[in-house]
Amino acid sequence: MNKTEIEWTGDMHFSKNTETPLRKDAFEKSDDDKIKKIQYHFSEIMKELGLDLMDDSLSGTPYRVAKMYVKELFYGLNPKNRPKISTFENKYKYQKILVEQDIIIDSACEHHFLPIVGTAHVGYIPKDKVVGLSKINRLVDYYSHRPQVQERLCLQILKDLQQTLETEDVIVVVNAKHLCVSSRGIKDKSSFTTTIEYGGKFLESSFRSEFFEIVKQSNNSSF
Repeated sequence: MNKTEIEWTGDMHFSKNTETPLRKDAFEKSDDDKIKKIQYHFSEIMKELGLDLMDDSLSGTPYRVAKMYVKELFYGLNPKNRPKISTFENKYKYQKILVEQDIIIDSACEHHFLPIVGTAHVGYIPKDKVVGLSKINRLVDYYSHRPQVQERLCLQILKDLQQTLETEDVIVVVNAKHLCVSSRGIKDKSSFTTTIEYGGKFLESSFRSEFFEIVKQSNNSSF
C-alpha cells in the first residue's frame, strides 16, 4: 500500500454496518490475554514516540492503558457485558411518553480513538411492557463503551430498546462533543453533534414535537 492509498484509507469515515464491526474470533481470547497483548504493543508505540519506559512515571503506562481499554473504555464490545434489562407488565396501562434524559455519554470515536462526551435523551410509549429507568441508563452506557460513530450509537440504543420493550415507539437523541474535532483537525472547541433516531408513533411530527418540548423545558436545550 503506497502513501496515497494509506491517506485515502485514513480518510474513510463511513461504516456500512449498523452493528459494531467485529472479527469472528473477537472473544476467543480471555481479557487477561488481550491485556498482555495490548500492553506489549502499546509499549512499542511509546518507544517509537521516543519515551523512556524505564522512567518510574511511564513504566506502568502500557499495562494501565491495556487494562483501561479492555475493562473500562471498551467493555461494551463484549455481548456478555450487556446489562440485564428486566421488563415489567404495564399494570397502570400508562400510554403517554416516558422520557429519561441527560444520560451521560462517555464513548470514543472509532476513527481516532478520542473521546466522545455528551448526553442522551431517550423516550418511549409503553404498550404491554415497561422497563426500570436505570436500565435505560445502563443500556446507553453499555453501547457507549466501545469504539463508536454517533449515528450507530443512536441506532443501537434504539433497536435494543425496541426489541426489549416489544414496541417501535422509541426515540433516541444524542448530543455530543467529539475530541477528534476539538483537539485535532479544525480544533473547533464549541461545536457539538446531534443525532436522532426514532420509530413507531414518533414518525409522526406531533409525537416528536412533544418529546422535544419535554427535553427543552427541562434543560433549556434547543433542537
